[in-house]
Amino acid sequence: MKIKSLIPFALLLTMGMVSITGCQKGDLINNPNVAGSNSIVPLSLLLNHITATLSRSDEQPFGYTAVADQYIVANYSYYRGTNTYNFGNTSDSYDILKYTLKLEQQATAQLGNQTNKYYALGEFFKAYSGIWLSQRVGDIPFSQAGDPTNLTPKYDTQHDVYKAALAQLETANTLIGALVTANPSLANTAIDANQGDIFNLTYQQWQKVINTYRLRILISLSKRATDNTDLQIPQQFAAILGNPTKYPIMTGNGDNLVYRFNAVNRYSTFSLGLNPYNNYANPGSTYINIETATSDPRLFVTSTPAPLQISGGKTFSDFSAYVGSDMNQAQPALLTNSNNGIYSFSNYTRYYVSSTGANAEPFVFIGYSEMCFNIAEGINRGWATGSAATWYNNGINASLALYGLTNGQSLTITFPIASTETSINPKNIKQGDPWGTATVDIPSFLAKVVYAGDNAAGLTQILTQKYISMFNNSGWEAFYNFRRTGIPAFTQGGSGIGTPNNLIPRRWQYPVSEGAYNAANNKAALASQFGGTDDLTKDTWLTK
Repeated sequence: MKIKSLIPFALLLTMGMVSITGCQKGDLINNPNVAGSNSIVPLSLLLNHITATLSRSDEQPFGYTAVADQYIVANYSYYRGTNTYNFGNTSDSYDILKYTLKLEQQATAQLGNQTNKYYALGEFFKAYSGIWLSQRVGDIPFSQAGDPTNLTPKYDTQHDVYKAALAQLETANTLIGALVTANPSLANTAIDANQGDIFNLTYQQWQKVINTYRLRILISLSKRATDNTDLQIPQQFAAILGNPTKYPIMTGNGDNLVYRFNAVNRYSTFSLGLNPYNNYANPGSTYINIETATSDPRLFVTSTPAPLQISGGKTFSDFSAYVGSDMNQAQPALLTNSNNGIYSFSNYTRYYVSSTGANAEPFVFIGYSEMCFNIAEGINRGWATGSAATWYNNGINASLALYGLTNGQSLTITFPIASTETSINPKNIKQGDPWGTATVDIPSFLAKVVYAGDNAAGLTQILTQKYISMFNNSGWEAFYNFRRTGIPAFTQGGSGIGTPNNLIPRRWQYPVSEGAYNAANNKAALASQFGGTDDLTKDTWLTK
């Protein structure tokens, strides 16, 4: 999805969208097909690029995040890649930033103010770009980003990046709120009639996205809530919940920021070339073990029973028939076990048949269910008043609704793989053919996940159910929540993890180009944070 730039990382950061026209010599003339720095660029065109590239391919269903989040475990690298956590050098977020800077510049020039809708969205995207990179590596250049006269921008501390981003989100909310207050009919009007916004949200829905995202960022700062009082983390959280008029937040799945697939922008199992290869990956044990322990009916939708369990006589509604793959093991062992029918598979008909994703649940990038769990977590931590149990239950019910589940529903489970092995496919059923049925029992599930109260046990439940709700959704959020809290406990320690210590890294390394083009500032940032080495095993300020 991301348009890869050939401009070095540090230059992207500092150049913004400044056009490179250069000095003309001899008979050379300006390229008439290239807009100059002062040219008018349609605001909808800039917005369209930002919204269309906001979600990257690795953040979408069955991308690398699904592996890193341990929802999916590959058993054959040639077709499905590896499971290793060798993060190495990160990509950057400056495609978003440079287009955002141009959006704000053009919005100011064309509309004559900095109180318009495009400038407001620019503040959100600017915050998003800074958080996206900082949460991966630590300190980054941010406050000097976009200055064409400074090709070696200073690094802002992670603390300062988050402080600035939270202020930008406040500005974004205030600006859109003022527009709606001045003209209430805008609340339910698409924010960009020219379809620059691929999410097709109204003014108020964008305001809800901004505030819901801000709640996500505040929760991500839970380890810094008491030792960085200038950030006012609990206070900001309480202020958003306490003033729904000023800070509207999502009220249901209809407000979700949904990334839509179509015949051109194909569902990720097709765009990533995975659609013929359901055989070569299995749902992970981290994910499946939680659902089998709680009789979670979402398992019937996303996954199939292990073929060996069914050929051995178990029913499709028997949760013990669902077996997750072990991320700790090396792929040759995983492939042998998978070929022998020991593991469950993903729902072939749901995820591998329609190139438009018509059979799959929506891909939620920022959503209501996650917001409910974030609010429940904040109340559990004492940041705000209210009922954590209510928000916890709202999050579960919203997730069940996303899958279209109702009590007593009979779900058809289709055969997930191409296999004629009689021990696991005795009836020689073809891939995608009906295999059996499972019955949805929501009351039994809810009885097993009753909120334990505003205590450590309750917090574990909130974080666990948030993880389940993020299956193949929300990009890297499931991983970031694990890194911050350790819940749920991800599998690690075995050779399959692939790192020198067989443990999951705590961060990414800086882009290689940063050491070449902004060397002095990069070296200083490494010295102040990690003792001078770009160490993946060390925590940044965010998660220490």
